[in-house]
Parts: sequence; C-alpha cells; structure tokens
Amino acid sequence: MTTDTITVGWIGAGRMGAAMASRLARAGEDVTVWNRTRAKAEALSDAGCKVADTIADLRGLDVVFTMVSTPADLVEVLTGADGLLADPGHVPGAVVDCSTVDNETSAAMRAACAERGVDFLAAPVSGNGKVVAAGMLTLVVSGPEETWLRVAPLLGHLGKGATFVGEGDLARLVKICHNVMLGVVTQCLAEITVLAEKGGVPRAAFLEFLNDSVMGSTFTRYKSPAFVHLDFTPTFTPVLLRKDFDLGFAAGHDLDVPMPVAAAAAAAVQAAVSTGRVEEDFAILLDLQARASGLVLKPEDVAVDDGLSGGGTR
Repeated sequence: MTTDTITVGWIGAGRMGAAMASRLARAGEDVTVWNRTRAKAEALSDAGCKVADTIADLRGLDVVFTMVSTPADLVEVLTGADGLLADPGHVPGAVVDCSTVDNETSAAMRAACAERGVDFLAAPVSGNGKVVAAGMLTLVVSGPEETWLRVAPLLGHLGKGATFVGEGDLARLVKICHNVMLGVVTQCLAEITVLAEKGGVPRAAFLEFLNDSVMGSTFTRYKSPAFVHLDFTPTFTPVLLRKDFDLGFAAGHDLDVPMPVAAAAAAAVQAAVSTGRVEEDFAILLDLQARASGLVLKPEDVAVDDGLSGGGTR
C-alpha cells in the first residue's frame, strides 16, 4: 500500500481535525471527511476533501484518522451503534487516532479494533490549528511497527514529522508528559515575565531577549504575542490542562515517579480554574501571576514574532 493508492477517511472536523485533513488533501491524498455537524466537513471541500454522509461510508477505506474531543467521543465514533467498527464484516484497514485520550480508552479501542482485524495506531499531536497551518505539527506514534511504516508517509504530510516510540499505547504517555511540561513551562514563563516587568522591563523586550537566547524555544516564541498583547483567545484551556496534569500524576503514581515541580505548576492551573476563567487560553497564568504580585498588566502595542506567521503580529 502506497500513498498513490491509499484511501483515507477522517472523523472529526473541528479546529485541529479540519486543519490536518486539509493538509492531507492538499498534498494530493484521497481524503473523505465525516463530522457530526456536516457543515464543518463541507467547508473542507475547497481543500479537496470529499464529504461522507455517515461514518459507514468510511468503513471500506484503507486508513481512517480520528480527531475528536473526548474519550467518550472516540468510543462513540468507533464502537457506537453507528460507529466505524459496528459492522465486523466491513471495516477499514487501520485506524489512526490523533485525539488526546487516556490509556484505558486507547487500550479498549485498540482491543476493539484487534477483534475485527483492524490495526490501531495511537498518534496524538503537539500543536494547534495555527501550528498545523504553518507546517510545524509534530506527532508521536505507537502501535504495530508494520502499520506505522505504512502510514508514515501520510503522517509526514501533516507537519514536521512523527516519532515512533514503540508498541501499544506508549504514545499516550509521551503526550501526557509533553502536556505536563507545557503547563510547567508556561507557569515558569509567567513568573519570570512578571518579575522582569515589575522591575521595569517591558514584556515585549524581555521576551524578545529570552526567545533569542539559549532558553528560548518554539513554544516560548509562539506564546509571546499572547503574553505581550494579553490576547487570551483559547487554544488550550486551563480545564484541559488540569486534566492532563491529573493524568500525569496518575502515571507518576503508577510508576513511582515524584513530580514536585509539576505539582507546583498544577496548583497554579487549579487556581486559574477556581477563579472561573475556564474559557480563556491557559496563558491567563500570566495575568493570575501578575495579580498575585500586585501588578496590573496592560496590553503592549508592539509587533511580536510568533515564529509561525513569518512576521510580527499585533
């Protein structure tokens, strides 16, 4: 099976799913999309995607990707009454799940696929819709290595590349570790940015220096416009981040790994949730840190390079 002949199904055309499916179609792949709200799938027609009337329309395809919001959604679209696996005699060759779900749900879906002779890859992602559009999405993959080798060319269309970490659901653990670090780094960035500003340094100047130093990263640069402009339009909410901390601590308990720094960052995330600011971006950790420090932040009208758009944003 090569990407010249492979047929691809896609379940889930939300912000991330739509961006990823579009990249596959624009790379010349044969992509058919299903979404609970059909209009979201139809919006991808301009990118070259076909639209499925029902999930059943995807059952005969070579590979079906899933990108849904919750574990319950994944269970429903795969093993529900009208799900992808509902007809054991008519199933796809492989399922590649890019959602962020817990190990238990992933293992259950892997087992359900195995019962029907369907290969299953866990392939959670690092990034958001803007990162996908910039071609900088990364994926971590686990499952049968033979299946990974077959679908790797497809995954290569989605961004910078994918890393295979082994069998089973190891990719889920890697994604949880990643998101725990996401929270820790953001809280640390909030603390040092507030420290610098309270001492008289503009946020834009401090972050420009940091991003150009060895301590800067793709993430700190990408988050800088939100910090400078106080734009907390959600890409990832404190509630979702709290969930990932909880999953990380559960893994730490099971594997006997102490996580004191993560625990401190998780307390800050919980404080954000407790204030009721649950629909903004988790970058509000900056604002909460400032308030705890007796500092009232104001937006800075300065162009800031986010490292993705190829120029400064305001």
